Amino acid sequence: MSMIDRFRLEQKVAIVTGASTGLGQGMALGLADAGADIVGIDYVQMDGTKEMVEKLGRQFHGIVADLIKITPDGLEAIVADVVQKMGHVDILVNNAGIIRRQDAIDFSEQNWDDVININIKTVFFFSQAVAKQFIRQNTAGKIINIASMLSFQGGIRVPSYTASKSAVKGITMALANEWATHNINVNAIAPGYMATNNTKQLRDDEVRANQILERIPAGRWGLPEDVAGACVFLAGDNAQYINGYTVAVDGGWLAR
Repeated sequence: MSMIDRFRLEQKVAIVTGASTGLGQGMALGLADAGADIVGIDYVQMDGTKEMVEKLGRQFHGIVADLIKITPDGLEAIVADVVQKMGHVDILVNNAGIIRRQDAIDFSEQNWDDVININIKTVFFFSQAVAKQFIRQNTAGKIINIASMLSFQGGIRVPSYTASKSAVKGITMALANEWATHNINVNAIAPGYMATNNTKQLRDDEVRANQILERIPAGRWGLPEDVAGACVFLAGDNAQYINGYTVAVDGGWLAR
């Protein structure tokens, strides 16, 4: 198989959470462009993503689910639905997540629980459910978690987000340790400051936005396609010997 062929994902099925917009939509389109059929999961309909994936000649199956409240049994049911509809699953991208901003001194239990539930509890139990399916299939599999710059740094006014994204980096390593023997690669992507819904509040604050841009060596906010390239790489055969690593896609932020 040529090096270029090892990037191709034909006959693969990829689950992407949070696929309606932003980074999730960008990664779904990147994986579809590389040949994968897509299962999108979000709390809203994903008509735009479906249309764009199908224009690339790939199948799209959408599942509407609230991943803040879903139980491990509910995640197992989603995997069963994917297998019934698509025949198998090969790639999981744990992208869905939320952020809540509040001073740590006043941070509410609700803001803590909501963020922790979707950003790390769901990531772990969805990874577990999909890994069980990989093992049942007796096939290799790829799990790609979406971490953050705050997997490495403390942040300001986002304590539950920082805790959850630090945990994403840690659980990525822990699962890689246990599952590499099953030919399951578990890795993560840590996006830098991206022009998405999650950063709208920051980008609307002219002072804070300028402070951020001044620190990014690339001199711009990241785009969904910047993260999609790393996702396609980690989902393919060229990443077979990468296990438990968190790849920063940050325009040089952490190097500064």
